[in-house]
Amino acid sequence: MRITGGTASGRILKVPKGLDVRPTPDLVKQAVFNSLGERVVNADVLELFAGTGALSLDCLSRGAAHALAVEKSSRHAQIIRANLETASFPAETLEVRVQDVFAALSQLASAGRQFDLVMADPPYGEKNAGRRSQSMAQRLLDDALVPRVIKPGGMLILGHARRDNVEIPPGWRELKALKHGDSMMRFLTPEGAA
Repeated sequence: MRITGGTASGRILKVPKGLDVRPTPDLVKQAVFNSLGERVVNADVLELFAGTGALSLDCLSRGAAHALAVEKSSRHAQIIRANLETASFPAETLEVRVQDVFAALSQLASAGRQFDLVMADPPYGEKNAGRRSQSMAQRLLDDALVPRVIKPGGMLILGHARRDNVEIPPGWRELKALKHGDSMMRFLTPEGAA
């Protein structure tokens, strides 16, 4: 796995051993960033379920001002910090929180923090034909705090398995959906956002 574009393009990133992390594939990241284009420049980014921090680091490489990576595992958070060093970005450009995503969202919303881009490629849910998804992606879409941490005109980029039929609830407007293999990346904005 590597940084796919920008000033640190091609830098190889560490990935934890085992099956605890499913990094966003490079081809999927490339497609996401091609779609985002200049929106990343000077953006304030929140990455949820950060894993290796690859999405945050790709954002920083492409000109984002700051990123906050939320990852529950302290072992994975150490890998995010090591990857920041590998990418040679200043330490202050990436904040790492070792915390449950939903607890972090509550704290961020309470503090009034908002981001231009919220990126999440959580653990994949199971196939759910004929019933509502129980996946982390669905939980994020259903969480009323997520729109509160997105700046006006900002966006949620949400990954999930194609077999996981997530339901986009009222309050969200889908701008785009990218499909690649078993991955689906949705670009959404809160309804009424500028």
